[in-house]
Amino acid sequence: MATLKIGVVKETAPGERRVALTPDAARRLPDADASFSVLIETGAGAAARFPDRAYSDDGAEVVSAADLAARADIVLAVGPPEVSSLRSGQTVIGTLYAANNPDLADALAARGVTAVDFAGLPRTLSAAQSMDALTSQDNVAGYAAAVLAAHSYEGFFPLLVTAAGTIPPARVLVLGTGVAGLQAIGTARRLGAVVSGYDIRPEARAEVNSLGATFLELGAVTSGSGEGGYARALTEDEQHDQQNELADHITKQDVVITTARVPGRRPPLLVTGAALKGMRPGSVVIDIAASEHGGNVEGSQPGETIVTESGITVIGANNLPTTMPGAASTAYSRNIIAMLRHLVRDGRVVIDLDDPIQAGVVVTHAGEVVSHATGSST
Repeated sequence: MATLKIGVVKETAPGERRVALTPDAARRLPDADASFSVLIETGAGAAARFPDRAYSDDGAEVVSAADLAARADIVLAVGPPEVSSLRSGQTVIGTLYAANNPDLADALAARGVTAVDFAGLPRTLSAAQSMDALTSQDNVAGYAAAVLAAHSYEGFFPLLVTAAGTIPPARVLVLGTGVAGLQAIGTARRLGAVVSGYDIRPEARAEVNSLGATFLELGAVTSGSGEGGYARALTEDEQHDQQNELADHITKQDVVITTARVPGRRPPLLVTGAALKGMRPGSVVIDIAASEHGGNVEGSQPGETIVTESGITVIGANNLPTTMPGAASTAYSRNIIAMLRHLVRDGRVVIDLDDPIQAGVVVTHAGEVVSHATGSST
């Protein structure tokens, strides 16, 4: 049986601190399939506090970028790797969002690379759950958002009863109760805040209530459920009514965390400028959905903290998993190993586009863009 060389590249995106495979996962990978050997680019794990020595101690070979590019059969990455470093016949696995970036997909196909994109995983399939990198990273993002909010808010999250009097708990509203939102709700509750959650999907009520939070009822949108358990796009009138009704609740909060993202489209605007102005000075708003295309919060900017004229702190927290690179990389590594086990048979990568998981994640193969790999909603 031939030995497949797994290459782990150093991430190049600004501020990215995660690594696609941790030392422990590199050690366990050959145990999962004796046909694997692991190559790690020098310094790939350093930003996540995994030094080269940790990888070599666990059986991986630390190599230069050029050596990895020449020798690796499968390239592992967190985000899109440098296409120019890839060669024909290689397989690359990462969170590429290639379905929303046709130029990237075309470049990968022209390079003769088989591209496997976690962003296209059909998340409703039970067999795909162990490979669901979007969910694993959203869990990290939700936790980090609540901790960031508690750190940024200049008050206490829990109720405090002191000799000098009683200090009421912070009021926290989480908008969007997918994976990140539910984790933010649970974490904020554990920190002692009074938490409420809102989602346009009525079925989210049970999940919010199960965490001890209150589900926010709005009359503007009675049901926003779409296919596969995801939210549907709202009409312009529904969006306007939703914004107006939300504003009345937002002004009563100390902290608002927004998590509503739509891959390939502009995130829905949930917190308007008028709603921000109505909040109490010192309040904090965390926008996980902040992007160059806009976010859930009017005026938020990805990677930036803005204090408004009225004293509201707005944080564009668009890549929170990289603020916890060790935990995020550990979770991502488990998704990587599950995906490798699904793709590799008898020492080689076997592409089968009739397989529902591969039909979702394989973006390019045999020099062509696989047209039906269209990505997955969150």
